[in-house]
Amino acid sequence: MKQIPVHATHEFPAVYDNSAEILILGSFPSVKSREVRFYYGHPQNRFWKLLASLYEVPLPDTTEEKIRFLHDHHIALWDVLAECTVRGSGDASIHDEIPNDLSRILEHAPIRHIYLNGNTAYRYFLKYQSASVKVPYTKLPSTSPANARMRFDGLRKEWLALLTP
Repeated sequence: MKQIPVHATHEFPAVYDNSAEILILGSFPSVKSREVRFYYGHPQNRFWKLLASLYEVPLPDTTEEKIRFLHDHHIALWDVLAECTVRGSGDASIHDEIPNDLSRILEHAPIRHIYLNGNTAYRYFLKYQSASVKVPYTKLPSTSPANARMRFDGLRKEWLALLTP
């Protein structure tokens, strides 16, 4: 069954506080993330497992545990896009996009580096936000199950960049 494109709005807030030094940006929440109203909600997305592995802590389970994890490790989390037309969770189908205003975070937290979770986040960040951002940024491989050809160990090796001061 072919999915019909829908115009969707990012309906849950960025996670950050005034101690966040790292900003991780995805592209736009998946259908499952929009259902659970929090980031990386698809059980096969490796994002939370990867971060727990990097920081050598137990895997956070609830939204509250995930928020506490982010704050404890000085990580801000958001998406590049505020709204778009998308078919299912397919990044390749995104169009009519509207970017988020990153200044909301960058003016309130001492962000030292921005990491883009995958090619789509990176592409839209370059298109809409990179010219106005004065913080270094790096594209990392996507944690999405759609990036199945990259094994967990390879992801972990690339994402170790988060731990570099």
